[in-house]
Amino acid sequence: MDLMVMLALFVHILGAAALVGGWFARFRTPTVTMSQFVGGWVQLASGVALVGLAESADGDVNHMKIGVKLVVLVAVLVAAWIGRSKIKRDQTVPVGLAHAVGGLSLVNVALAVFW
Repeated sequence: MDLMVMLALFVHILGAAALVGGWFARFRTPTVTMSQFVGGWVQLASGVALVGLAESADGDVNHMKIGVKLVVLVAVLVAAWIGRSKIKRDQTVPVGLAHAVGGLSLVNVALAVFW
């Protein structure tokens, strides 16, 4: 069970790195990269796995924290989806939308660390 938790946590951290790293890499010319889009979905899948594993192990889960992090992640995914849709239609991604993906991802990391 510990190995599964560590693997899920590793994948979860990789998803966060893709989101925040993609934002930092394109900070001067902001856009929503494919790595950010995929990283958001990786975060969702691995986060659900982590909560499921924690619930099955001892049931000691801070549901308020998980709920807030999920709401923030849904906002990240919606912004990334809109950004990628604009790119597919050869439109420019608004600067605020691109920074929302990275900034909200950074907020989610801060929630994980400080809460």
